[in-house]
Amino acid sequence: MIREKILEALRGRAPMKKEAIAQKFDIKPKEKKDFYKVLDKLVKEGDLYEHKSKYLVIDGERYRRGIFQGNEKGFGFLLQEGEDVFIPAQGTSGAINEDEVLVKVSEESSGHSLEGKVIEIIKRGRDRLVGTYQANKKFGFVISDDKKFAYDIYVAKEDSLEAKDGQKVVVKITKWPKKDKKPEGKIIKILGFPKEKGVDILSIAAQLDIPMEFSKGVLSLAAKIPQEVEEKDLEGRLDLRDKTIFTIDGPDSKDFDDAVSIEILDDGDYLLGVHIADVAHYVKDRDLIDKEAYKRGNSVYLVDKVIPMLPVELSNGICSLNEGVDRLCLSVLMTINKKGKVKSHKIAETVIRSSKRLVYGNVSDLYEKNIVDESLKGLEKDLLNMFDLAKKLRENRMTRGAIDFDFPESHIDLDENGRPINVTREERRSGNKLIEEFMIICNETVAEQFYWMEVPFLYRVHEEPDEEKIESLNKMIRPLDLKLPTQNLSPRSVQELINKVKGKDYELFVSSLALRSLKKARYSEVNSIHFGLCSKYYSHFTSPIRRYSDLAIHRVIKDSLNNSLTAKRLGYYEGIMPEIAKQTSRTERLSQEAERQVESVKFAEYMESKIGEEYLGIISSITSFGIFVQLYNTIEGLVSYVSLKEYFEFNEDELTAQSRDSNKTYHIGDKVKIKVVGADSIRGNIDFEIVGDING
Repeated sequence: MIREKILEALRGRAPMKKEAIAQKFDIKPKEKKDFYKVLDKLVKEGDLYEHKSKYLVIDGERYRRGIFQGNEKGFGFLLQEGEDVFIPAQGTSGAINEDEVLVKVSEESSGHSLEGKVIEIIKRGRDRLVGTYQANKKFGFVISDDKKFAYDIYVAKEDSLEAKDGQKVVVKITKWPKKDKKPEGKIIKILGFPKEKGVDILSIAAQLDIPMEFSKGVLSLAAKIPQEVEEKDLEGRLDLRDKTIFTIDGPDSKDFDDAVSIEILDDGDYLLGVHIADVAHYVKDRDLIDKEAYKRGNSVYLVDKVIPMLPVELSNGICSLNEGVDRLCLSVLMTINKKGKVKSHKIAETVIRSSKRLVYGNVSDLYEKNIVDESLKGLEKDLLNMFDLAKKLRENRMTRGAIDFDFPESHIDLDENGRPINVTREERRSGNKLIEEFMIICNETVAEQFYWMEVPFLYRVHEEPDEEKIESLNKMIRPLDLKLPTQNLSPRSVQELINKVKGKDYELFVSSLALRSLKKARYSEVNSIHFGLCSKYYSHFTSPIRRYSDLAIHRVIKDSLNNSLTAKRLGYYEGIMPEIAKQTSRTERLSQEAERQVESVKFAEYMESKIGEEYLGIISSITSFGIFVQLYNTIEGLVSYVSLKEYFEFNEDELTAQSRDSNKTYHIGDKVKIKVVGADSIRGNIDFEIVGDING
């Protein structure tokens, strides 16, 4: 084919003008128009690139295309699947962090040390940054919070919004950096002084471009939504208002999108009801609220602040399954036998009235300590039946080989000013696990039904881990005499590893390492396995208030229930599901990054008051620049090699830190005593020094 011949002829050559390429192929004048169309198509498909009216092959060797990762010292890297390409400061050509660039790799580069130069900035990655304003009399500068951004941004006095010296701001870049010239910008939002309440969280959300406010159009439309169920809404719905149905959530929750019910049938089987807010009844496909929800993808939970996917009239109002009021739902009613197997199920549009708003702690106390809180009175029998069923469902999952990452998470207590006053390990208790099991069985049941119906749908998939990731994990846990099989890895093998470390000092960090070694779950229009749950079919159906993925499949389900899945409608869903899968996967990763950054900043804020104090910890990872130590409360800090009394070097093969002066070696899993010596609450970094070795 002519396409392959063009690529082969240009590969390894200097860039050529299209006329020269046509001449090389002896293209006749009347054929040139069609020939140039082939060149344009190759450019569009990413095989060729047009640079200064000349064409070159992006071969992944001499010419490479990718994302530039900057550094505060001016140099950067072209991020690649294999080895990244080093870009010296003089070769960045004004590229800044996250820009898409075209790089020419130097011919002097050796196989183990690639170096290149940015020859074109294809697309700017971002034009808004969060930073600290430094004011002068006639102008100012914004110092970016992002340490990968190498420049201070010049701001003229008239573009400063009268920001004060030291305030956190959002700056929009108006002129990009050029040789010997800083970028210029204008301040578009003042966030406040760093120590003011909520400014740290606002800064992270703004840096990640997470929308904090709803537009006037969205708010206006939300204000028109009725806050009570209307009589006309009940037509054709299954009325479950006489059933005992209740919610179980955290004590601070305000958006209740799932409720549960249970009955014991005459033959001893369970009738489990999972009742999910019918958000799709109120949020119409492609209206302003729906478009904003799609853009956000999900709600973001940042310690004490929620950035909701939907306006409060929906999230905390008419869609929230509040106690004692009528609410519209999509209910999944599952008949489950005494062995915990689903015999049959029914999905229906329903109306419910939640009897009680229960909290995890009180429900857990009933099962674990036989303590009956006032809120549980009259519901004890239902709750105990639920615990019996949840136990069977869990046993079935574990028998088939599912992974249960049952390790504690961090819990941060804040004062009235948003400052952390305590950080503790929070264990997952029986009440949390009960709801988890019911949501899992519901999501599986819904996904399997719509898979076999062969209609467009959105699945939650979790592929098998990469062999290299497991090999890296094995290197880190080898000193603890632990290992996972690298080939034909099953979820059961991962669970056996977790069981081995249960109760050990290093349980938390081994479980965390194992979790990080797995692939990230994502959304897909094509069904595949869920490795972690060991499920053949899985979806996210149970949280439409806070996940757009769930809202999207609710529409398919409702159309199916109402016999509205016409050929036209099926074609529409088939077209949009791949895009919804990409968008919801992207926004989920973004919200996870925001949650991680906020947690790091709050940890650093907390440790600022602990400088000089000593704690016991465990070495959680060893790198080329230092040793990370994790404390019992889950906080992690860095011990730099410079702070150690001996000269230590990183052994990449063994993942250890070895002294050049003695036989002293630090391994992952070693217990040490540390002193807190520094904390940076802007970037979320904590510095430790090792003051004692518990291992002798």
